[in-house]
Amino acid sequence: MSIYADDVVNFTSVLKIAFNFLTGRDYLQKKKSKEKKTLISVASGFPDLVFAADSIPVFPIRMEKFKLNLYLLALNSATSLFGWNLTTKLLGIARQIDFLKIVDNVLNDVINSINNKYNLLHDLAIKKNVSSDFCFGIKSIYGMYASEANICDCSLNYTIRCNKYNQYLKSLRTMFPNQIWVEIPQNNQENNKKNLEIMASNLQKAIIELENITGNLVTDNSLNKQFRIGNQVKRYYKSIIDEISKSNFYPCNPATFAEILALLTISFQDYNSNAQRYLENISQLVKEMRERIERGVGLDVSNMPRILVSPIFNGWEPETQEIIYELGGRVIYSDWDLLGLLEEIPVLKGSDPIEEYAQFLLNASNKGLFCLDNCKTLNNSYHKYIKKTRVDGLIINQLTECHINSKCYELLKSKIRTELRIPSIGINFKKIGENIEQIRSKLGPYMELFM
Repeated sequence: MSIYADDVVNFTSVLKIAFNFLTGRDYLQKKKSKEKKTLISVASGFPDLVFAADSIPVFPIRMEKFKLNLYLLALNSATSLFGWNLTTKLLGIARQIDFLKIVDNVLNDVINSINNKYNLLHDLAIKKNVSSDFCFGIKSIYGMYASEANICDCSLNYTIRCNKYNQYLKSLRTMFPNQIWVEIPQNNQENNKKNLEIMASNLQKAIIELENITGNLVTDNSLNKQFRIGNQVKRYYKSIIDEISKSNFYPCNPATFAEILALLTISFQDYNSNAQRYLENISQLVKEMRERIERGVGLDVSNMPRILVSPIFNGWEPETQEIIYELGGRVIYSDWDLLGLLEEIPVLKGSDPIEEYAQFLLNASNKGLFCLDNCKTLNNSYHKYIKKTRVDGLIINQLTECHINSKCYELLKSKIRTELRIPSIGINFKKIGENIEQIRSKLGPYMELFM
């Protein structure tokens, strides 16, 4: 029996989020063929404009067909008859009598299924002669488009700090011609008003292109409606990171908690293509966690150091969290919070929603996702975030082909060690499952620093 099984069977919300992610292909095909919805490819947590255009945002990997865990297959059959809550209770009883052993490795299977697909898409990119100089994230994204791009009608892209990423996505126009780009102005704190005007203008141009492709108008009301939903999602997400992850008592095993955070990191990018449903699921997740803590159901983690592992959104080795758990620590994943994407977008009477969204993007650029300022902004963001969240240690996930980040992170590790007196190391990542023993050999001495 998996160490996660007893925990996950009691989190209906986690099962819903996992199920909705893995069955996305069927959901998306139904939306496209039967409801005539436009599907727009998105990444890095920017689905708002697509929802406002009454269309469906899609993080490209969800166009793939995933292998479902037996427990989730059982849910697929039973929920239509009994509903989610009763179904999970019935399957929980089945687990207790070992009936068909259907609960083994539920969430672990979900993460493994996603990661196996990432690796397959990475390998597909290599078969298509993608340059070895590109990182795991770029290769995987290429593989996503090469595999199932025809399902989507368009992609909505934002320029980020990696020029290789920006240039390579643009090169995909031969395979995926319908691309909408939102350019982020160069970071310039001294001329924020001008930057705001440029950013708002760039958003307006993107909205016009989006309207032409979808045939739907993007209005102030539709933008504000989505911002309200998104703000609530972010609020619950931050509750998990700021409130529950800092507590001395977890509502589940720390390894389970890390996998929940990993699932949220992945699914947040498109809200599983249904913003209202995602809001309901993440609000239920927070409720379930709080209820378990109040009843004393979970684990005392007061003696387990909190280790921030970041960044992971472009690819990471999930085995890291299990190794750290075995060595007495607990892993935190919070890329979207660190990079400012969990900040709320003001919805005020008389305000311009496009301008508010423009300011949100500029604020995020000042935290490192879009900046191109020789690492200073990114390093300052990590420094402030680690100081605010009071984590006990930092592990930098370094993609071996990411030359920009390699330089930045060497400076960052030194800054964190000397100024905050927090142990920090880097672990190299090239492909999931490729250098686990090397990672294990580095993490052993590192975790001894906390004993």
